[in-house]
Amino acid sequence: MSDASARVADSTGNWVDTHAPLWLRPYLRLSRLDRPIGSWLLLLPCWWSAALAAGIAHGLSHLPLTIALFFIGAFAMRGAGCTWNDITDRDLDAKVERTRSRPIPAGQVSVTQAFVFLVLQALVGLAVLLQFNRFAVFTGIASLLVVAIYPFMKRITYWPQVVLGLAFSWGALMGFAVMLQSIDVTALMLYAGSIAWVIGYDTIYAHQDAEDDALIGVKSTARLFGTRTREALVIFYGLAVVLIGAALWLASARWPAWLGLAVFAAHLGRQIARLKINDPVLCLRIFKSNRDAGLLLFAGLLIDAVMRV
Repeated sequence: MSDASARVADSTGNWVDTHAPLWLRPYLRLSRLDRPIGSWLLLLPCWWSAALAAGIAHGLSHLPLTIALFFIGAFAMRGAGCTWNDITDRDLDAKVERTRSRPIPAGQVSVTQAFVFLVLQALVGLAVLLQFNRFAVFTGIASLLVVAIYPFMKRITYWPQVVLGLAFSWGALMGFAVMLQSIDVTALMLYAGSIAWVIGYDTIYAHQDAEDDALIGVKSTARLFGTRTREALVIFYGLAVVLIGAALWLASARWPAWLGLAVFAAHLGRQIARLKINDPVLCLRIFKSNRDAGLLLFAGLLIDAVMRV
C-alpha cells in the first residue's frame, strides 16, 4: 500500500498533511477534511433555512442547538458523500491528474476500508438527524437517493451540477422541517435559489478538470458552456438571487436579510467579473470564495431573526 503521508495533488500544507497521525490521513482525505470547503457549502443552506424559519416562527430558543447540530451533520454527511464518490469514481480518478493521488486510486485505502469508513460517517449523520422531529428525520432520509445517484450523473449527462444542486441544497428544506415541521413555498423558493447557486459555483469548479474530462468522456456544465460560461453564470447566479429574494419576500423578511442578499449578489457578480476559465488556480480560488458569500447572507438572515424576536 502507498505511503499514507502522500498528499492529494490539489491539497497541500493543511493540518491533515502536517499534524494528523499517518494512519488516519487517508481517511481524513476521503472525508475531505483536508479541504473543508465542500462541507461549508453543504452547511450554508441549512443555516440559511434555520435562520429564516426561526424568523418566521418569531422564536430563537431552538436555533443555537440547531445551528450546532447542522454543523456536525453537514461535515459528517459531506465526508460520507465524498467517500461514496471516491468509491464509485476510483477508476475515473486514476485517469485525471488532479484526482489520481486520492486515497483509493493511490492505494492508500482499499475499497472495503473506504466503505466501512463511509458507514461510520453515515452513522454520525444519523445520530444527528435523530435529534430532530419525525418530519425532519424523514425529510433528511429522503435526500439519500439524490446523494447516491450523483456520482453516476457525470457519465450520462452534461448537467450533473443540477443533481449536485439538488443534494447540496437539501439543507434549505431541512431548516424549515426542523424549526416549523413543514415545507412550504418559502422553503421551496429558498431551495430553488440554492440549486441555482450550486450550479453556478460547481461549474466554476469543474473548469479545473475540463480538459481531462473531455479526454475520458466525463460530462459537466463546464464542458457544456465552455467559453459561454460567464453568460451562463449571469443566468444561474441571477436566478439564485431572484429566487432567494422571493423566499425573503414570502417570509416578510426585514432589512438585514435584504442587505445580506445584496452583499451576496455583489459577491457573485464579482466572481463573474474575475473569472478566467483557463486559469485552474483562479477557478479554485473563486469557487472557495462562495463560503464567504454564503456566510454574508447567513449573517443577514440571523440578524433578521433576532430582530423579529
